[in-house]
Formats: sequence, structure tokens, C-alpha cells
Amino acid sequence: MQARSEINSGICGFTTTVDVSCGDDYKCDIAIESECPNVKKLAAELTEVDAFGEISYRDGRPRTFELAEQHLQHTACPVASGIIKAIEVSAELAFPKDATIEVSKVEQE
Repeated sequence: MQARSEINSGICGFTTTVDVSCGDDYKCDIAIESECPNVKKLAAELTEVDAFGEISYRDGRPRTFELAEQHLQHTACPVASGIIKAIEVSAELAFPKDATIEVSKVEQE
């Protein structure tokens, strides 16, 4: 099955598209396109994963998070989570549903 995540990272203005295709063996091929130079570095290394290794911490840290730590500049960047969401859906381990984070400044009285 194939799945896609389209990620708008926020104030940086960069967008990322993640296409994932998983087979019956839960091996997933990943293609990432982004305007962000740091995500491009992550994309060069993250081309294939085992779905079960990515959706849980039971067998250690997911490779997606390890590479995000090496290449992405901001811990709040939603790209790694968006990649894992596409992996889950492609492997049929989750249903497709948008996830959002809405951030606003709250004025104090």
C-alpha cells in the first residue's frame, strides 16, 4: 500500500512531501521531497525502513528519529512525525487521518 504525508513545517516556510510504499513484509520504501536543506540530508539516508521498527520504541529508537536528530536543526520540526505517520498508514498499521498542531500566542491580562 502507498501513503503520503504533506508537511508544512511552520514559520520556516518549508514544505515536505513523503511518499511511502510498504510490502507484505513491512519493508517500506521512502521518497522524500523538500525545500529544506536539512530534510534533504535526512532524505538521502532514509530510503528504506522496517515499519515495526519505526512505530514503536520497543526495539529501540526509530531510525527516523535517529536521523532527524542528526540532520534537523529544530526539535519541534514535525517532519519526523509526518514520515512515521506515512509509514504507519502504508504498512496498514494505522488509518489515514490528519494530525495537526495549532500554535498561537496568548496575551496575558
